[in-house]
Amino acid sequence: MRNIIFPFKDHLPKYKQIYDEIKLLIEQGDIKANEQLPSIRQLADSLDVSRNTTLMAYEQLIAEGYIRGESRKGYFVNELEPLFHEETSNSLNDLQKEEIAPSVRIDFRADAIDQQHFPLKAWRRLANQVLTAKDVYRYGDPFGELCLREQIAAYILQSRGVKADPNTIIIGSSTQQMLVYLGHILKGEFERIIVEDPGFDGARKAFQFHRFHFETLPVYETGADLSQLEHMKSRLIYVTPSHQSPLGVSMSIQQRHMLIHWANQVRGYIIEDDYDSEFRYTQKPFPALASIDSTRVIYLGNFSKSFLPGIRLSYMVLPQPLLDRYKERFGLFESTTSLLSQLTMAKFMEDGEWHRHLKRMRLVYKRKMQLLVSALREAFGQHLSIIGEQSGLYVLVKVHLNHSEEWLIERAFSHGVKVYPTSRYVVNNYPEKPMIKLGFSSLSFDEIQLGIELLKKAWL
Repeated sequence: MRNIIFPFKDHLPKYKQIYDEIKLLIEQGDIKANEQLPSIRQLADSLDVSRNTTLMAYEQLIAEGYIRGESRKGYFVNELEPLFHEETSNSLNDLQKEEIAPSVRIDFRADAIDQQHFPLKAWRRLANQVLTAKDVYRYGDPFGELCLREQIAAYILQSRGVKADPNTIIIGSSTQQMLVYLGHILKGEFERIIVEDPGFDGARKAFQFHRFHFETLPVYETGADLSQLEHMKSRLIYVTPSHQSPLGVSMSIQQRHMLIHWANQVRGYIIEDDYDSEFRYTQKPFPALASIDSTRVIYLGNFSKSFLPGIRLSYMVLPQPLLDRYKERFGLFESTTSLLSQLTMAKFMEDGEWHRHLKRMRLVYKRKMQLLVSALREAFGQHLSIIGEQSGLYVLVKVHLNHSEEWLIERAFSHGVKVYPTSRYVVNNYPEKPMIKLGFSSLSFDEIQLGIELLKKAWL
């Protein structure tokens, strides 16, 4: 293919529109497998955008396995097969390394953890112990190993007030995977679901897989507008009440009781995603919704942010009627997560290493958050507002300059800094000013300071 041209829409970043357009052409077969795409320069010229814009679109397509880069040749379309992403997701290809890696000095990504303070020795020691046990040389329990479910039950009771029998806990590989499975047992009774706006796009994708109809609950910097519930038809809602994704606001205890009352009134369910609840810096966490009324709440948690994304360990607590349905549907399915990881994590928690790790990381991340916030305020003053500094592993910055989200991302990239959009989380509730996501968990203190200095040069 020599060229692509299409009209842009006003409300979405241009790199996202380019990505969507090429992805659609590939999925529909309009661009064939192994067909060459325009170069970054050609596409930028034909669409009258910057090269960084087309580069970001191609980078996303490569990351998802739709295309590949061949050194000194260009970009080509991959075969779309069920496991097409395995070959392309392992590492950046040579062309990407030449064009991208040297230019990015600081990456404010939010999906990575602090490597320096990871308890590698303790984890390796326990993993080696587990490898000598008989239990590791078999297929695992389809709903998760009992020893880990028992440890999780004790942990969520102590930390979140959730009383759960270990037999009501299901272990899975990720929150999104568990939502897909959950959708299978809910879609017969529920046709529609309420999602937060803005809200976690990965959850929306899981619900779209089952063709749920969406109603949106507006969320602002001050919290969710629960008064809208009385006008909605859905009896199912997905929320992130402890650390709202992406705005970072926490649902007050009054709002939590209001939501529980609504679920009981309509005889529906609340899907409570309690991700990232371990890291709070200015106040103690409110009790989980599931601690208030476990009969109407499906509780989800994971170890991705608090421990290690690559461990692929998540869990959910199901009310008894849904648990019976789930076990009947998936009783003959194999576990989606590693038996070795489950047994090692159970031992890690049993030996007290988990508690020590969380205590240490709360202090580390609190100091990083404080540095990031103070550096931003010193560099930008009244030119931006900081959202979500009370908890979590990222902040949002609302930029009070006459520039778009796309311009801010491109300018940062041109100065060697990678920052992230928030428009992907929005359905209809777009903010008046662009908001940029800055993760800090994997950065050192010096890298945070340098990143803010470079952003100041880029944006001011």
